Amino acid sequence: MKSPVPRVAYFPDSFHEVNGVAHTSRHFEAFARRRNLPFLCVRAGDRAESFVEDGNVCTLELPRGFLSFALEKDLRFDPAFLRHVPLIEDVLERFKPDLIHITGPSEVGMLGMGLANHLGLPLAASWHTNVHEYAARRSEWLLKMLPAQQSAATEQRIEDLALAAAAKFYAIAQVLFAPNLELCTTLERMTCRPCHRMPRGVDAELFHPSKCRRAVDDHESVLGFVGRLSVEKNIAGLVQVQDELERMGVGNFRFRIVGHGGDEAWLRERLHRAEFMGVLRGEELSTAYAGMDLFVFPSHTDTFGNVVLEALASGVPAVVTPDGGPRTIVEDGVTGRIVPDAEFATAVAEILGDAENHAAMRTAARAYALTASWDSVFEGVYEAYEEILPRRMWVAVG
Repeated sequence: MKSPVPRVAYFPDSFHEVNGVAHTSRHFEAFARRRNLPFLCVRAGDRAESFVEDGNVCTLELPRGFLSFALEKDLRFDPAFLRHVPLIEDVLERFKPDLIHITGPSEVGMLGMGLANHLGLPLAASWHTNVHEYAARRSEWLLKMLPAQQSAATEQRIEDLALAAAAKFYAIAQVLFAPNLELCTTLERMTCRPCHRMPRGVDAELFHPSKCRRAVDDHESVLGFVGRLSVEKNIAGLVQVQDELERMGVGNFRFRIVGHGGDEAWLRERLHRAEFMGVLRGEELSTAYAGMDLFVFPSHTDTFGNVVLEALASGVPAVVTPDGGPRTIVEDGVTGRIVPDAEFATAVAEILGDAENHAAMRTAARAYALTASWDSVFEGVYEAYEEILPRRMWVAVG
């Protein structure tokens, strides 16, 4: 006789915010609802603490307190989050999870890790953010005060130390997940834990070329960017593309910027060919994507690049760097280009200057996105859970 699927208690770093962890976490909970799986999501939120049961899916939302401080424009860290432990323990006792799954070293993730150890439960952990690269990029303001050679060496040292610290944290889990194979290989080497690829899916109905609402007399090329406006996203690369295109004599273009962040004022001052649309969701976001001609994403630190996949689903080719996860999504010369920073402007000009090739890339981008399913992503996660659960028969979620 087969046992039920595992009862999963999920502790995400982020859920309501605008970032890749939150985006994936919302889809994970939605997957559990569609399949009616026993799933508990313990997360931080702005509302008063609340516990909601909806069929087999339960949510426990806990507020951050006055001691919390900002990590990003819409992301905070509460060092006093431990005050919620009694309530979380009570909910866990009622839910009776078979395992706990965390997403990173936030206060929520650390609580999940501690409770897994306390309750003797298997622990899974998924890597969503290259915290080591973020630490290095955010130290650049200080490193600029050092001589060039010393600055480069110090930046690499910061990155190496941050990666080693993160690896120690993730090594506490019994099974790991990461968005791309390169990260999986690194984590397996540094943690001696098995790591499974956990890519991302896309809602190909929401993000669709038919959502375009461009005026028929709008003949400017629209270069798009969606994401956090901060140094680790290499937004300076957008300014570089603008300036180089102008030097090349290309003038019939504008940028469409969706998102917010600590460096928005800096970017507004320098990116004079841009419309800043703020944070968009749902239909407004899909319309913004579909109205782009080319997606320009100069980030070197993204582990996957959800926004790149959303652009492709909207029929928008992408230009990305050879670093990080986005290069695993884009097929160079087919659904966009993979080029170093210095070649971004040239790649943009070449794609927009060849209407036939551009149209072919649009078609190929959409076709690739149709192969990326959220259900297949999370089915793979549940299969990997088998590695850390007691040997038993249980119903597949596929």
